[in-house]
Amino acid sequence: MRDSIVDVVDLKMHFPVRRGFFKRKVADVKAIDGVSFSIKPGETLGLVGESGCGKTTVGRCITRLYKPSSGSIVFEGADISNMSEREMREHRRRMSLVFQDPYSALNPRMHSKDIVGETLKSHKLVKGKKEYEEKIAELFVMSGLSPDMMDRYPHEFSGGQRQRLSIARSLACNPTLIVCDEPISALDVSMQAQILNLLQDLQAKNPNLSYLFISHDLLAVQYISHRVAVMYLGRIVEMASATELYSNTLHPYSKALLSAQPLPDPVAEESRSRIILTGDVPTPLNPPPGCTFHPRCPVARPECSQSQPPLVDVGNEHFVACHYPSLTL
Repeated sequence: MRDSIVDVVDLKMHFPVRRGFFKRKVADVKAIDGVSFSIKPGETLGLVGESGCGKTTVGRCITRLYKPSSGSIVFEGADISNMSEREMREHRRRMSLVFQDPYSALNPRMHSKDIVGETLKSHKLVKGKKEYEEKIAELFVMSGLSPDMMDRYPHEFSGGQRQRLSIARSLACNPTLIVCDEPISALDVSMQAQILNLLQDLQAKNPNLSYLFISHDLLAVQYISHRVAVMYLGRIVEMASATELYSNTLHPYSKALLSAQPLPDPVAEESRSRIILTGDVPTPLNPPPGCTFHPRCPVARPECSQSQPPLVDVGNEHFVACHYPSLTL
């Protein structure tokens, strides 16, 4: 068994800004600006951060919906970062996406069985109508849906059922990596718990199935993830096991994120102090020099505006990009 199923090294995704009659490039939006991480077989890596920090762009680069500006993405031993669409076809059988909005992610004109089975037909994984319908029925059961629903249209499902349908579609090709892009944000709380448990059950049944779980919900990420990476303005600023990161948070930005997460205990919620960050998130068109967080950091020092801190292991496989991780807020 290989050590990791995905290795991302110094990944960058810059979107050009063009203006004028001739559409000349005048700047770059640095959506991702040097991200590195790996995902092991059977592991869930949680990716958290504010809106606009580049989380979704990372997921779309890994699945090659975007071709990265630079860096490498090694998936199952093959560098897919510069592959052509034709070369990517075989690798796409082993990766899939679950999108944020189950309402817009499904074709309203297709029966649910054809939504799930579209990938089976595309990659010619079944022979004949009988095998096709048997495989789809199996996927429905795996995702917690009744095979009796196979002839329904998406509008006949509830929000949670639609997300289960999206998960069934993502499992059609027996992938080894599923990128879950905010898969529970559009659902109510009880349905969120069901989807999280479903993802965990699927992983328990298939030990080689890995997830990149992108979310704003820090409690959901803590519940489902083995490791967690925190992003800020296109870069990872902290990464550790879920237990380590939540119990021993080191980066000032990570501490501020966790302090904003409401606690289920009203007494604890009332007594704790919050970390209120000043200012707005800088624009990725022109990020600040040095540490990109320093304009909002409550413990920033002069060095923070002069050099970008590297992501280093401070012990126990806990990585942090901060010049002064030992300072307390």
